[in-house]
Amino acid sequence: MQSDPQRYTVTAALPYANGPVHIGHLAGVYLPADIYARYLRAAGRDVKFICGSDEHGVPITIRAQKEGVTPQQVVDKYHALIRDSFVDFGVSFDIYSRTSSATHREVSSGFFLKLYNDGKFVEQTSQQYYDEKADQFLADRYIVGTCPNCGNENAYGDQCEKCGSSLSPTELINPRSMLSGNQPVLRDTKHWYLPLDQYEPWLREWIIEGHKGDWKANVYGQCKSWIDQGLHPRAVTRDLDWGVPVPVPGAEGKVLYVWFDAPIGYISATKDLLPDTWETYWKDSGTKLVHFIGKDNIVFHCIIFPAMLKAHGEYILPDNVPANEFLNLEGDKISTSRNWAVWLHEYLQDFPGKADVLRYVLCANAPETKDNDFTWKDFQARNNNELLATFGNFVNRAVVLTHKYFGGKIPARNELTDFDQEVLQQLSEFPTRIGQLIDNYRFRDALAELLNLARLGNKYLADTEPWKLIKTDESRVATILNIALQITASLTTLVEPFLPATSAKLEAMLQIEKTAWYAAGNPDALPAGHQVGEAFLLFDKIEDATVEAQVQKLLDTKKANQLASAPVTPAKENVSFDDFSRMDLRIGTIIAAEKVAKTKKLLKLTIDTGLDERTIVSGIAEFFIPEALVGQQVMVLLNLAPREIKGIESQGMLLLAENADGSLALMQPGQQTRNGSAVL
Repeated sequence: MQSDPQRYTVTAALPYANGPVHIGHLAGVYLPADIYARYLRAAGRDVKFICGSDEHGVPITIRAQKEGVTPQQVVDKYHALIRDSFVDFGVSFDIYSRTSSATHREVSSGFFLKLYNDGKFVEQTSQQYYDEKADQFLADRYIVGTCPNCGNENAYGDQCEKCGSSLSPTELINPRSMLSGNQPVLRDTKHWYLPLDQYEPWLREWIIEGHKGDWKANVYGQCKSWIDQGLHPRAVTRDLDWGVPVPVPGAEGKVLYVWFDAPIGYISATKDLLPDTWETYWKDSGTKLVHFIGKDNIVFHCIIFPAMLKAHGEYILPDNVPANEFLNLEGDKISTSRNWAVWLHEYLQDFPGKADVLRYVLCANAPETKDNDFTWKDFQARNNNELLATFGNFVNRAVVLTHKYFGGKIPARNELTDFDQEVLQQLSEFPTRIGQLIDNYRFRDALAELLNLARLGNKYLADTEPWKLIKTDESRVATILNIALQITASLTTLVEPFLPATSAKLEAMLQIEKTAWYAAGNPDALPAGHQVGEAFLLFDKIEDATVEAQVQKLLDTKKANQLASAPVTPAKENVSFDDFSRMDLRIGTIIAAEKVAKTKKLLKLTIDTGLDERTIVSGIAEFFIPEALVGQQVMVLLNLAPREIKGIESQGMLLLAENADGSLALMQPGQQTRNGSAVL
């Protein structure tokens, strides 16, 4: 671990510009990175906080194809959405760049060329699937076929999402191209590889011997496992038309593999920010480089990117990579494909002005050492019991009582009791204690200490009871409120990395400017006679109905997922066209509907068929309100032989569809249609 660095380069993993950001991303990467960068700034350290959108790769081209737009339109849309959500959430990047920028193309191409010219790559020819109709090589995700392990007919060339097996395209049975639907053929193609096996001895020394004890156990353990299993060359190029073109002769139609160009995005973003001095933050040994990532990116940031930097020879190496585990949602793994997530932009719309509440809850539940869980009930409880009842309550009481007894001016501190001196001593220790925890990437513990400072203030007021003493000892009350307000001033500074909007509100309430980190804990931060503003609530109570609506949204998502994944009834045996053509299917309108007496399931419907008005008895009463059916157009089988049901002659049949949960839906024309129109 580097001691006493002159400056810091802090990076947060580049979010993939293929969709919005969810709370799992925030808890695992962006919130701890932001807390760390904000703390470093408050502590007076030179820090640059770098991030941007990762905008290359096959998933983006697939989404573009599905939506009928260009890959650039896809990344433009999500870059803007992610960037704006981060701003509204209070993430304090010095720059939020993107890998589709001209600067990134220049920097990543130059990086590749340096390694290429220095002979750091190996060239290998391999066989890959080629779509002859589309006239291009196929990335693994553009190939689907039958999984050899479970028989799923729509497994991808890199993974079967049904059984979870990792695959290679050549393992698929009956592979087909997603571009044309044709069966691809194998063709030779040349690519450049980073020979990780050659860097294995150095990585073993640098990581296993050099970072044991100062890297998090989950990070160190995953790296050691990979190295112990043996490293292999890894392709740095691929056949694709979306990405940074490979800048050497004979590489037409090839781009830099996204895993290679994405981490270089940290460097290119810094160059966008500081065109003349960016190298200071990447090549000077006095700079400490820290990557914040999720556990799925550990290998890339701890093994592959350092090997790239080592091969280049001019860059510093990461000092630490404090990766977190995963955050689950209501007991289930967050999944973007299943829409099982709390999306940041939707949260900010549903809870305006409450970005800090989410910041608090995600930090308090941060998956720092193991997977953790976010629930809406815990979100509500932490807001109401900790932010509102503890933190907000203390600040409100201190400021309200100051206005009530001293006109809003800080009263002078008089003779101190042993209790007063003990509280002031404890106050002075909080900046160092919280700072050391942040320096060691223990953000959850640091936040707990912050709340302990608010608890100290609450206990101090509860034990001294200034609202009782004011009648007999105003001098004592002056001392009590002076100390309570000094605690409040310290909270203003120490809360800023965690809850920046709340810190700004406190500054406005106390009418003070932002102070340096280690000035917090000063017993004289607020001088006697200083005028403070009126008290206002920092946090609002979150009601049951509010969180129940969010839970219901998730339950609706789960139900939709279950319906979508439910097996479809197998097809029946074929019938001849003559058999089918004898069925007389028409459009009709329901003109009357009522329940059949002494039954639970039957409705008696009167249908205007355009030819006549007829009665149909249908077992749909559990799914439809009779009055709501009147006026609905439906599809009717007219020439079904009449049948008596509960003493009523039924003269046909409605066409309905049955969902996986047994519910029914009417088959209806897409627009208003004349009654009697034939269904063809």
